[in-house]
Amino acid sequence: MTAPILVVGRKGQLATDLVEAGDRGPVPVVALGRPDLDLLNETSIAAAIERVAPRAVINAAAYTAVDRAEAEPDAAFALNRDGPGQLAAACARAGIPLVHVSTDQVFDGRREGGFTEQDEPNPLCLYGRSKLAGERAVARAGGDHLVVRVSWVFGPSADNFVKKVLGWATARDTVSIVSDQRGRPTYSPGLAEALIALAARMGSGEPARPAGLLHLAGATVMTRFEQALQILEESRLRGGPSANVLPVLTKDFPTPATRPLNAELDVTRAARLYGLQLRTFTEDLSETLDRVIGPVRKTS
Repeated sequence: MTAPILVVGRKGQLATDLVEAGDRGPVPVVALGRPDLDLLNETSIAAAIERVAPRAVINAAAYTAVDRAEAEPDAAFALNRDGPGQLAAACARAGIPLVHVSTDQVFDGRREGGFTEQDEPNPLCLYGRSKLAGERAVARAGGDHLVVRVSWVFGPSADNFVKKVLGWATARDTVSIVSDQRGRPTYSPGLAEALIALAARMGSGEPARPAGLLHLAGATVMTRFEQALQILEESRLRGGPSANVLPVLTKDFPTPATRPLNAELDVTRAARLYGLQLRTFTEDLSETLDRVIGPVRKTS
């Protein structure tokens, strides 16, 4: 029997899609969250790894409430730094490779073009600082690891920007969306398949296995305003909510956490080394809304 990939986290968007991708693919996936695996408890982590005996581990558990993190630093650093550090140490002791999911929020956005794996991080918000601390904790553990930074993750299985825009359009006729923040919307089911492929390759024992840092995100670079326009047009075609979209600047739309204006990740390394190229936003949005709202309505 093929050894499974252990996913840390069970109820989040990415964890849900990792399980579904595992059900579709040749590599079995076992997802564990609390109480079966408590990321903040070293004994719980070690027991889960011993019980599952995985070929590789993917850490999809995190504190992801970007704005709330400003008021809850201890909780954010516990889940985003301390837990991953303990998990990485346990994986290193067991000789099991670890894929740890991080974020574009480790960068400050103060450059043109996409950020590469070689660019120096400089997070603007506490969430970003906690995730960068987690990356470094994983690296310090000294085991076989890959840190994958992702961007603007969305899909049909959980709350995300696409569903927020639909909700705002349901409640009012006009929605205000920032027009000066850009990034790469990334489809969670496609990301899940890519992460499983990377983890399986790490656990294969073959040479030239993935390691270090990797940026992995969707093919389309766009602003949040452009993203919202497309979401609501595709929603309208399906008989879903629609609204006027008003562009606003980030400085005129303050939030507790400061976000980078440029969150674009350079994804050429993922394509060059591992043949991983995620799809366009148009393709992935269509698949998402087909599941959330229904197919495009035929016109007579």
